[in-house]
Amino acid sequence: MDGRTHTIESLKGAAATIIVFSCNHCPYVVKAEDALIAACNDYRAKGVGMAAINANDSDGYPEDSYENMIVRAAEKKFPFAYLRDETQKTAKAYGATHTPQLFVFDAGLNLAYSGAVAGLRDALDDLVASRPVRVPEIHAIGCTIKWK
Repeated sequence: MDGRTHTIESLKGAAATIIVFSCNHCPYVVKAEDALIAACNDYRAKGVGMAAINANDSDGYPEDSYENMIVRAAEKKFPFAYLRDETQKTAKAYGATHTPQLFVFDAGLNLAYSGAVAGLRDALDDLVASRPVRVPEIHAIGCTIKWK
């Protein structure tokens, strides 16, 4: 929502990087937003970078449009980048299927955790302590990504 193009390298944290596939309309995302905001705020000083990516088809789901993303990010005061994947290429490259769905990378940008918001803090605790993530995957539950 800052008008710039981002890469994983530009979002990277020293200890870990969180990429969450998100959107405006999914009730699972709405329920998880405060937990994601808190995790970003709590772990930023520990070297964790974060971004949310909305890849939903905004023609079929206008509430997920870029303009509405700007409004949502401002309303919730997102402390992380909220990005638009208009082509859906990024979501497909990640193998994302749901919102919210997390992909957490270690300091070397190796995938360390994927899935549900429920496992995020445990994964981050492991990564900032330079330990392998004990539970590397928890199935993401939420709305499916709305493909074009």
